[in-house]
Amino acid sequence: MAHLQLTAVAGGRDDEMEEVALLGSYGEPEGLSSRTGQEEEEEEDAGMRRAQVRVTGMTCSACTGAVEAALSARRGVRSAAVSLLQNRAHVVFDPALAKEEDIVEAIEDAGFEAEILPDSAVSQPKSQKALSGQFRIGGMTCAACVNSVEGILKKLPGVNRAVVALATSLGEVEYDPAAISKDEIVQAIEDAGFEAALLQSSEQDKALLGLIGLHTERDVNLLYDILRKTEGLRQFDVNSVRAEVEITFDPEVVGLRSIVDIIEIESSGRLKAHVQNPYVRSSSNDAQEASKMLHLLRSSLFLSIPVFFMRMVCPHISFINSFLLMHCGPFRIGDLLKWMLVSVVQFVVGKRFYVAAYRALRHGSTNMDVLVVLGTTATYVYSVCALLYGAFTGFHPPMYFETSAMIITFVLLGKYLEVLAKGRTSDAIKKLVELVPATAILLLKYKDGKYAGEKEIDALLIQPGDVLKVLPGSKIPADGIVTWGTSHVDESMVTGESASISKEVSSSVIGGTMNLNGTLHIQAAKVGSGTVLSQIISLVETAQMSKAPIQKFADYVAGIFVPIVITLSLLTFCTWFVCGTLGAYPNSWVSETSNCFVFSLMFSISVVVIACPCALGLATPTAVMVATGVGANHGVLVKGGDALERAQNVKYIIFDKTGTLTQGKATVTTTKVFSGMDVGDFLTLVASAEASSEHPLAKAILDYAFHFHFFGKLPSSKDDVKKRKEDAFSQWLLEVADFSALPGKGVQCLINGKMILVGNRALIPENGVNIPEEAESFLVDMELNAKTGILVAYDGDFIGLMGVTDPLKREAAVVIQGLKKMGIYPVMVTGDNWRTALAVAKEIGIEDVRAEVMPAGKADVIRSLQKDGSVVAMVGDGINDSPALAAADVGMAIGAGTDIAIEAADYVLVRNNLEDVITAIDLSRKTFSRIRWNYFFAMAYNIVAIPVAAGALFPLIGLQMPPWLAGACMAFSSVSVVCSSLLLRRYRKPRLTTVLQITVE
Repeated sequence: MAHLQLTAVAGGRDDEMEEVALLGSYGEPEGLSSRTGQEEEEEEDAGMRRAQVRVTGMTCSACTGAVEAALSARRGVRSAAVSLLQNRAHVVFDPALAKEEDIVEAIEDAGFEAEILPDSAVSQPKSQKALSGQFRIGGMTCAACVNSVEGILKKLPGVNRAVVALATSLGEVEYDPAAISKDEIVQAIEDAGFEAALLQSSEQDKALLGLIGLHTERDVNLLYDILRKTEGLRQFDVNSVRAEVEITFDPEVVGLRSIVDIIEIESSGRLKAHVQNPYVRSSSNDAQEASKMLHLLRSSLFLSIPVFFMRMVCPHISFINSFLLMHCGPFRIGDLLKWMLVSVVQFVVGKRFYVAAYRALRHGSTNMDVLVVLGTTATYVYSVCALLYGAFTGFHPPMYFETSAMIITFVLLGKYLEVLAKGRTSDAIKKLVELVPATAILLLKYKDGKYAGEKEIDALLIQPGDVLKVLPGSKIPADGIVTWGTSHVDESMVTGESASISKEVSSSVIGGTMNLNGTLHIQAAKVGSGTVLSQIISLVETAQMSKAPIQKFADYVAGIFVPIVITLSLLTFCTWFVCGTLGAYPNSWVSETSNCFVFSLMFSISVVVIACPCALGLATPTAVMVATGVGANHGVLVKGGDALERAQNVKYIIFDKTGTLTQGKATVTTTKVFSGMDVGDFLTLVASAEASSEHPLAKAILDYAFHFHFFGKLPSSKDDVKKRKEDAFSQWLLEVADFSALPGKGVQCLINGKMILVGNRALIPENGVNIPEEAESFLVDMELNAKTGILVAYDGDFIGLMGVTDPLKREAAVVIQGLKKMGIYPVMVTGDNWRTALAVAKEIGIEDVRAEVMPAGKADVIRSLQKDGSVVAMVGDGINDSPALAAADVGMAIGAGTDIAIEAADYVLVRNNLEDVITAIDLSRKTFSRIRWNYFFAMAYNIVAIPVAAGALFPLIGLQMPPWLAGACMAFSSVSVVCSSLLLRRYRKPRLTTVLQITVE
């Protein structure tokens, strides 16, 4: 995936791209310090930095706790959160007090390996903050020139500040890259008659480049020379061993594609650079981990099987047994062979357990490695002592070399299966990453705009403004706008919407979707971390790093688990040994070749080896990881495990009406004039007043008035229509003064020096205007038919009204009934009048209605429902819904809604389909049902297995669990929990017929 924001997008935000801007920003999950955008800015103001660190060597929750504790104790670190499954730590620190090297050192001191991930591997959408650019300005001769340039710059939209110095011929411009690009600033200066060029900006980006041809010291020196000369390249770090270079560059000065081209051209083709895909690299690391574990397992099996064979099979084959019983000095050959083979298993293959256990104990923590080392070392040391004792006394007590080897083998087998299973929990992200094509066809053009040819480029090198050719049957490489061609696009892989969508000139397209039947030319608008797909992946990744509150229990248990197990093991040994010494059980229980000490030791070792803290630690994160991936595949994006946990207990679900229950496409259906004014003049008056409003109803009124005046006079081309509208607006709309939007009521302004009021029934009377009885009667009839009345008063007189309707979504009524069947009470909250609200609610089956509620009042409604401890969910789409979404226990933002609403929400419904509300709640319930089963299995396993291993059943039925069998049980317990979580991959969206218990004939 392209996670490299190469340059800021030029120009303002296009209306056509609004549906694509799904995730302008997102909340961090619990454990990663959930923050609002304001808090993000405060963090940046405070100079805090964030770092992502790959941590290897963690095996259970106790390990993550040790890493978090080590990081938190480091001076300058504000917060740290560690994910076991992703092997990643997210650290917020003060660069004045701590460096990235200090973070790595803290983790390594805790006994784990650490590696700082480059920014390109961290898929975090960038905030569109203001940039500061330095421009060289030529042709200025006096102070008047300076004032002229400054005046031009300050008038540009998106420019916050501009300072020009005559002596240095430089200009410092602070600008918003979302509103204006560097090229537009340069063009404005040149249009004023001066020369201009961007020297540098405050923006910087990082990338990791792989290099082909970097073999010798000469090649490295050549690369250094090329990079030093490259303008806009601020910093670089060459790793000749890995053939990689990490670069920090100014994307406003030089693009990533330009850097790649410069390296190849300046080296005359000797060096070729390519962007390292962070996900491919991550997958490669996972594959290396699995390969390493498999190698250890094979080695252990190769050495352990002969030992097991000598113990279990050879005594029954006389000639082999005779050979093994032969002496080599004081030792028997069979005993020497076992000792040598097991020593390799114990200290070479099993070295990783000793290293991990030492590191954990050095920092006062314990984990599964400590238990494995204790159990195997006790068995090995006893067996060596028994061997030496038999060699020098002639009495050969029983030896258990095979026990030590088999325990390590089974633990490695379990770890290998666990690595494979955990890798499958992130399949959802891998599938999303694979959606983006590896290459793209770039259309080259001359300066005059004519196309010069085509070039195939790496999809990671696409830059905003590039025009790309998309062939039928190929994937769209970036988010953008169609500039030529018509086709149908399958967006199901991103949005979950099964029907193909028609695309024509000016239509927006999403990167990763499939172009079906026509060739398209698209202009890339968003690349890197700004694309819809990148932000979906980012959201899923962030959610998978989060910790659900229920996991706190597992973390607590994991922290005290190992000391408790060691205590139980010692207690088991002491109990059996003391009872045997006092003769509390018959001697027949102990074999003739053994003794009371060995008999007790085997029980003790079994207790240590069979106990498994890993299963508890994996119960929640594996399920959350699979569930968030499954949700993304179904168009439901979850922002963390805490949101999943809360959603399962939702009692009330509040729906905003406009744009949530309705389609959000308001249309004017009725116009009634009561003043004798011509309808055309009436519509012109109302449209002029509403032209400055951003309310959805204002757009409906403008469209209606425009088509009333220009119906049949519009060209067929979509672009021509848009241009004609812009031209027409300047001709037929009246001049407005003192415009004011009144939230929840309407608008007021002056036209021709007279006050005009356009709004609901609350606005008109409070301004002293009487509504005629005929108009009141007409208005009531409209409201009873679920239409919203827009009343108009001009110069103190009521002049007319308009009826606006917003059609309900086709699935709204069925979804409401489905929620009721699930035991959830739906509530509708709207700023509309009571009659319209009740008519809509009756149509879809909602009994609890709150009408005429101001935007701030929606949050108050939620708090009133929360008073008795109920969990309240809110579904909304608009900016005015964001306070309510934040106040709700579970906020669900409709995917086509605003970025602010999506930022405040816990769930994002990508498809803009209400059926996904049921999917979100059902997925939450299924996930936590699975988590409870995981905890049950993990707890039940330890509660049952430890007493059995301690010999609780031996006096009753003679059941004694050998330590090697205990090791096998321990290894498979954690695998079983991961496999249990993987069953969530079979999740299917609930069919509404099933939810409603409808039988379809």
